[in-house]
Amino acid sequence: MASVPSLASTLQQQLADALTAALPDAGTADPLLRRSDRADFQANGILALAKKLKGNPRELASQVTAALPAGELIKDIEVSGPGFLNITLTDRAIVETLAARAADGDRLGVPLKAAPGTTVVDYAQPNVAKEMHVGHLRSAVIGDAVVQILEFTGESVVRRHHIGDWGTQFGMLIQYLFEHPDELRHEGDQADGEAAMSSLNRVYKASRVLFDSDEEFKARSRDRVVALQAGDPETLAHWQRFVDESKIYFYSVFDKLDMEIDDPDIVGESGYNDMLEETCRILEETGVAVRSEGALCVFFDDVKGPDGNPVPLIVKKTNGGYGYAATDLSAIRDRVQNLKADTLLYVVDARQSLHFKMVFETARRAGWLNEDVTAHQLAFGTVLGKDGKPFKTREGTTVRLEDLLDEAVERATAVVREKAEKVGLSEEEIVENGRYVGVGAVKYADLSTSAVRDYKFDLDQMVSLNGDTSVYLQYAYARIRSILRKAGDAKPAAHPELDLAPAERALGLHLDQFGAVLEEVAEGYEPHKLAAYLYQLASHLTTFYDQCQVLSDENPAEVVENRLFLVELTARTLHQGMKLLGIRTPERL
Repeated sequence: MASVPSLASTLQQQLADALTAALPDAGTADPLLRRSDRADFQANGILALAKKLKGNPRELASQVTAALPAGELIKDIEVSGPGFLNITLTDRAIVETLAARAADGDRLGVPLKAAPGTTVVDYAQPNVAKEMHVGHLRSAVIGDAVVQILEFTGESVVRRHHIGDWGTQFGMLIQYLFEHPDELRHEGDQADGEAAMSSLNRVYKASRVLFDSDEEFKARSRDRVVALQAGDPETLAHWQRFVDESKIYFYSVFDKLDMEIDDPDIVGESGYNDMLEETCRILEETGVAVRSEGALCVFFDDVKGPDGNPVPLIVKKTNGGYGYAATDLSAIRDRVQNLKADTLLYVVDARQSLHFKMVFETARRAGWLNEDVTAHQLAFGTVLGKDGKPFKTREGTTVRLEDLLDEAVERATAVVREKAEKVGLSEEEIVENGRYVGVGAVKYADLSTSAVRDYKFDLDQMVSLNGDTSVYLQYAYARIRSILRKAGDAKPAAHPELDLAPAERALGLHLDQFGAVLEEVAEGYEPHKLAAYLYQLASHLTTFYDQCQVLSDENPAEVVENRLFLVELTARTLHQGMKLLGIRTPERL
């Protein structure tokens, strides 16, 4: 595993050293290096430095230029305008750096974090005995991508799926199951998610009708809640049946989403029951929480209702029951004290922002969060229909997540089938690729949008071969694999001695940014920036194809090998980047 410094970081260091050598009075100075359409890079830091030193910026720029070391990195440097430096790198430096990346296997020269920590990522939080709908999509997809990206950087990641598996609604369900013990049994495969959800729906609807119409059943259900909270073994056993049946269903949906969820990662609300009373005691004894009208509350100066009165975070209700806050605060204690986490990341709907703001502030006051242990909400927006309103069915009900994924796969399979004969795909490959393209289309549409923004769910656009879609990227990858298969005896090989065409240089410089982009993405939990990078990479590849023929008898062998080297590294970068977003790249499409 060999970390490869990017061309930009090497150039940045050389410029910083030259600034210090030429202008010792300036102290540590940032050359403000960025990509440029006038050259490969532009350094803009000298202008601000000249103002500080009261000097002529063009003269200072010339001094810095003279102080740069002679070497194989910089081909040309021009002082432009009021002291800007336009810098062009050598073709040799580009190819040699890419060759070093190519030699580093799947990591592609991307460095591991210098000081990795432990991050708990709370995402994909379905509710027991309830169907997953389109509202569950973003937490699952964004959370999974962030987990993959953080792990790739070397961070130790603990996955947590905080499922809704506790509360008063279970009294009704459990009591019904006591009185109708066979209702959760279903025909066929016990691991069939659709059958599991069908039986759960049947119990929920039947118990709800009884609860609303039979006062005696309602009373028995409320007594059952008390028994559940008291830990009655028989009641807990029935509750566990609902949890187990729901997991069969959850796993089937996550499997359709091409996401891996393991039992140890699922720690629901019930997982913190034993901590709730102690959490409340600590908050009250330390004065973080106070009694107000019989409830245990935390107040904040900046959280007020429409009437101007403070809106508290209720940790324990007047009737002695615990609110979501008690569970969330207990989860923070567990994650910090037992899991030894440095960072807590919650991938949760933006509409819960106020709740988490109050929970995090309460945890800070209690000392569970501090400068060394931080918590963040990765808030996400709403999935909208084509009309710009929250995505619903024609009947106005929330769209089932399974239905949405099935339709995406169906549409994508039709797109794959259209081209299947030309590529020579078997029926098995058509079905498999249809799934990868369909699920990838849904994920990419989500991940290519900044998480906090709403986005429109438009399947026609998502499975399009044109534009910023996962299908465009998957086809770019498959096209490269096809070229490599057709190359015959010609093998990818870097040739630093060659001059590069403009499209080759542009592709090479973009490939070199992969590690820097991943660092930025991981730092800000922003997978949409990785999606944007990959789309730009595929766009550079398209331009390269248009301007540079890869396999041609008219080209010298070393040109063919070098171009095969460039496209093969592009394929590996696309594959790795898409993998980090949770999207497959079929070899043939």
